[in-house]
This record gives sequence, structure tokens and C-alpha cells, in this order.
Amino acid sequence: MDFGRLSTAVGAALGAVLLTGVTLTAPAGAASGRTLVAAPDGHGAACSVPHPCSLESASRRLAGEHGDVTVLLRGGTYRLNRTLELPRTAAKVAFRAAPGETPVLTGARRVTGFTPTDPARGIYTASVPRGTDTRQLFVDGVRAERARTALDPAAFTVTATGFSTPDPSFAALTNQKDVEVAQENKWKHMRCPLASITREGTGSALNVQPDCWRNNSTAVINRQFPFNGNGLPKLDGVSWVENAYELLTKPGQWYLDRAAGRLSYIPLPGQDMAKADVELPVLETLVSAEGTPGHLAPADDDTATYRGAWTTSADRALGDFQDGVHVTTTPGASVSYTFTGTGLDVLAETNTDQGAFTAAVDGRPDPRTHTEAGDVRLAQQVVYEVKDLPKGRHTVTLTSRTDRTFLVDAFVVTPDVVRPAHDLTFSGLTFTGTTWTLPSRDGYVDNQAGVQWAAAAPHAPIRPPAALEIRRGRGITVDGSTFRQLGGAGIALEDGTQDARITHTTITDTSAGGVAIGEVDDYYLTDPARMTLGITVADSTITRVGQDYHDAVGIWTGHGRRLTLEHNEIAETPYSGISLGWGWGWASPCELQAKQGLKACRRGTIYSGANRILGNDIHDVMRTLLDGGPIYTLGGQDAAAGSVTAGNWVHTAPHNNNMLYHDEGSSWWDTHDNVVSNETGRWVGMWTPTIHDITIHHNFTDNTVVKNLGTNVVISDTTVVTGGNWPDAAKSVMAAAGPR
Repeated sequence: MDFGRLSTAVGAALGAVLLTGVTLTAPAGAASGRTLVAAPDGHGAACSVPHPCSLESASRRLAGEHGDVTVLLRGGTYRLNRTLELPRTAAKVAFRAAPGETPVLTGARRVTGFTPTDPARGIYTASVPRGTDTRQLFVDGVRAERARTALDPAAFTVTATGFSTPDPSFAALTNQKDVEVAQENKWKHMRCPLASITREGTGSALNVQPDCWRNNSTAVINRQFPFNGNGLPKLDGVSWVENAYELLTKPGQWYLDRAAGRLSYIPLPGQDMAKADVELPVLETLVSAEGTPGHLAPADDDTATYRGAWTTSADRALGDFQDGVHVTTTPGASVSYTFTGTGLDVLAETNTDQGAFTAAVDGRPDPRTHTEAGDVRLAQQVVYEVKDLPKGRHTVTLTSRTDRTFLVDAFVVTPDVVRPAHDLTFSGLTFTGTTWTLPSRDGYVDNQAGVQWAAAAPHAPIRPPAALEIRRGRGITVDGSTFRQLGGAGIALEDGTQDARITHTTITDTSAGGVAIGEVDDYYLTDPARMTLGITVADSTITRVGQDYHDAVGIWTGHGRRLTLEHNEIAETPYSGISLGWGWGWASPCELQAKQGLKACRRGTIYSGANRILGNDIHDVMRTLLDGGPIYTLGGQDAAAGSVTAGNWVHTAPHNNNMLYHDEGSSWWDTHDNVVSNETGRWVGMWTPTIHDITIHHNFTDNTVVKNLGTNVVISDTTVVTGGNWPDAAKSVMAAAGPR
């Protein structure tokens, strides 16, 4: 195994300089400023021509920089042994490829020394450090398959602890706690490690790890609106069994014995293991940047101090955070919440019968008047907000001033000032060689579209890591870069990142998704400074995502405003192409939830809106799972801002429900001038009354099947073609779709 070292690069405004025999010219349009130089064999701290330093050295030097800094990366492979965590800096920093060169950042170790260990089965084995943990292997640039059974192996029957099968061979598998069962069920991909395999009569009993079995099967996690919908497919069958040495049976498969430090592989035809490039990923994220305050998470109402007459009310089925609130109707009753940070949001219900309250911060009265009164019942509303406090320990006290209902639901602490990681550019770089090991421990507890549940209560939503992760960023640019052969996602823009652009970038061969934007648990925000805003993904190609986790999509977004997904090509995905929005019917009126047949109304607000899905070419998607589509929307949009789906060419999606799929709670979309071609499913579909106020007009399709059970959803001026006789207007849409 060998590790190269990352180095920093020559500044963008260098003009022309000579570096190891290669003339470097500043990229067009680069701003003047300081220049640092990196090379795979860079060392020292010079970070300049002709003495490049390592990338780690250059990144450390950024902390004290101001103005514009360009880190120019020489070509070659940079082997990272830890995530490159970029420091917050006052500078505008661009990481750029040296002109005409290809720098490759990888989190993989190169493995050599393979020898034949089981010639009869064609198995070669090499030593790796004991305890090495990964779920991916790439050989000569090709993703290898973890040792597994064929699809839909011997018959399995559900038991109280897992599955039984008449096949006795499973009981002979070694390292049984590393073995996993996987299932594709509707829109879910689920995995669980085993606790053991025992003989059962003449067959085998596969006993699933108890926590994973509970979360995925016997007590499927259901936090309801706005976290998930009412459909709860569970792990009730086995699509395949994975990760045992005995299952290593065909060329291109591999197995890692972590405890023994032995990596086994069956070469593909023509592969010479003495010469093969074997890459074993060990890092989950290659580059990250994080501003403050980081991720925001509500704390339940029972974490506060209450004085006076209060009662608790649980399981109201009204959308309360963690299904419970504190309530008083006594004037003078108060609640105090002590926290360390710079701000606090108090979440509560607003309704026609709610009363007024006063507030004090650190004992100082807030002169503003406050009320929980509202026109309709809405759960988890920000009824009080304080921000820009000096960072430290503070106490907020709210006191009821009437005999009307005063209610407290949750508290959201802002632990630090809003200070984004800002003005970062990544241009011409290649990111590769990552993994993600959490499923080996906790399983893959799927919610939908690459969003899973944490194993431990209260089961927070989680997502796979990305090769490039930006949290609380602003002014981020990723351009002309490549993300390939990854064990997680490609790019994640998380925790209120704003004003970011991903352009002319290729993402391919990922285990999870392509691009992930926003969050699923910040729906309540009213402060624009902490929202996901103004992100564009344009002119990029995203293919073959979801290689290991089949619920992944090409571009996924949670809650966000002014998001633009335009002129991308998305293809060869196991599930949807684009998935935008979250919350299901959370933002839909109670009367529409009742028409859907929901017994309780869980209703609140979502800040999403003014989003655009334009000019994309999406094809060969929905190849594995069900109940998705090339373009899939979910949850409410802002009525005042409106959102648009237009000019897209969507075609070839074998298992789709709807090619243009406005799912539960979708609202205020203008869907027009799209070209839809597919022989199966529906060209457009809205299945329930909580989908409302959508106009669908002037589209072109060769499929006449429609489902419209939405409320105030109007479909008009549709052009239906036969025999591939698309009119010129449709041909123009097709020609313009995809990267420009």
C-alpha cells in the first residue's frame, strides 16, 4: 500500500511560471491575489514555485489569509489519510487544477501483493492492516461487487428474529456478524447485519441484529409528517445475502476479512493481479468546509423549567414535535430555557384560541408583544425568536399573560453566530475513492430517497456522507470537476448553505446519490439567514448513482428556496432522477388531509418555494425500485413565490409510477412545456387531495395515461403524439435539454 501526499497549488493569477518543466498559466478570469502551489509529492512549507508543499500544509496556511488565494494543484494522485477540513478564513479561496493537468484526490489505499490462495475458485488474496474497514473496492477503475448470493436466492420465511431458509449452507458461513441481508421493497432499499446464523432442522436461521430488525421490520420508524409519510414498507423478505467469504463465487467479486486483514478477489477475465490497480477506499469524506452554527436540531419541551400550573399533553396527533407539549391557561405561569449559544427559537402551536405572552432574556424584559393567536391551527411555529446574543450562557423566560391557552412545544438553540464557510471554488479536480461504514454497524434503515433514520431514538434523519461536504456555506462554486467511484454521495450542500453553484461537473458510479442539497428537519425556519437558499446545479452529468443504496437519486433536495436545477443530464439510476421537497402533506390544509383519509391533521409550514427544474434530460431512471419518477416533487411550496418545472425531456423509466410525479403535499407548481416519452406508467400523476393548486399545461407526451386526484390541479393543452411524430416545438425542447 502506498500513500501519496496532498499538496497546495499555484495561484490563479500567476501569469506564466515554470514548475518542474511545465509552463503554468493563470486560469482565465482568475482574480489577482496570493498563490499557493501543491503537488502529490510536495513537502515542506514553501507552497510556491518551484517548491510546492503538501495540500494539507497549504490548507493550514489558509487560516491567516485575506483577499484572494488560489491553490493550484499539479496533476497526479493525492492520497489522503484523513479528511481535508478547510479552515474558515477571510480569504476567497480557489482550488484549481494546473492548466492541462488532472489532480485526483482519493481516500483509497492501493493494495498490492495479491497471490492465488484458492486456485480452484480463482481467488487471489492480499494482506491489509487488521481492522481496515470499507464497503467498496475498485479494480482497474471498475467497481467490484461484494461477495453475495444471486438475486432472490433460496426461499426465506420471516421469523420473530429474522429469516429461515431450507438451505443449510448459510449456517456454514464464517464471520457471521459481518454478513448482511438486503431487500428491495417498493421505494425502499433496506439492509441489516446479522447477529448469528444457526442450524434450524435441515435448514438455516438467519438472526438479524436486534436493533436493525426492530427499526427495519417489527417496529418500523414512523415519525409521521413532516418527517415521513404513511407508507411503511418493511424488511419482510430477502433479495440477496451479502459479505461472506463462502459467497465469493464469480469474477469481479471481493471479500474483506477485517479481523484477519485479508482482502480476497476473483479477477475479471484478462486481469493480471500483479499489475492491477486495486483501490481500497478508507475515507468517507475527502474535503469538507463548515461554517457556524452548524446543524440545528430542536430539543423537546420537557427540557425546560416550568413554574406555575402546567400540564403535559401527549399523543395529540396534531403534529407536535415528539408528539407532546406543555400547556397552561394560568396567567403568570412561566417557562424558562437555559442554553449556551447566540440565539433561540421557541416552537409552539398557533391557533384561534391561543393567548399572549411576554418574554425576558437574561432577566431583561423584551418590549415586544407576543402571541400564539392565529387564523388556523399550525404546529411547530416559531412564536418567539431571539438572535445575535453574545455567545455564552443565556436564559429565555416566557410568561403567559391571559387565561387563554399558552403552549410550548420545542426549543431550537443557535449555538454560534451565523458565520458561513464562504467563497470557496473547486475547479478541474477529481474526487474518488470513498466509503461509508455505518451500514456495517447499524444497517441501512431507509426512509426515502437516500434519507435514513439513525438507529438510536429519537431516530434523527441522516444521509450518507459525500466526497465534498459543505455545511453552512456561502458563495461556493464547483466547476468542471469529476466525482467518481465513491462509497457515498458526490456533493452535499448542507445546513443552510446559500448562493452555491455546481456547474459543468460529472458525477458517476456512486454508492449513494449524486448531489444532496438542504435538510429535512429545518422546515420550521423563519429566519432567511439560516435557510438553504439560492443554489444552482447546472450543465452537469450525473449517471450510475445508487450502486449500493438503490433508493438514491441523481439530485436530491430537502427544504430550500430559489433552488435551480437546470440543463443537467441524469441517467442510469435505480430510483428517481430528481427529487425536490420534503414533508408530505404537512403544509396541506386539514380539510385536504381529511379527504385523503388521514384520521388526524398534522399541519405546519415549510419555507420552500421559488424553485425551478428546467431543461433537464432525464432518462434510463427507475431501473430497480418502484413509486418514483424522473422528476419527483414532495411537500408544499410557497404560494406567493411559486415553483416551475419546464422544458425538461424525460424518457425511458421502466418502473416509474409517473414520469412527472407531484407526490403527496406538492403544491403551487407550474409544470409546462415538458416532453414525456415512456411506454409504461403515467406521463403525469397526482394521487391524493393533499396535492393541490398545480397547473400542468402545454406539455408533449406519447403516453396518454394520467392520474389526477389532486385538488385544484388543472391539466390543459396537452399534445399527444403517436409513432414518434414529435412536433417542432417538442423537438426544440429535446434539443435544448441537458448540458449546454
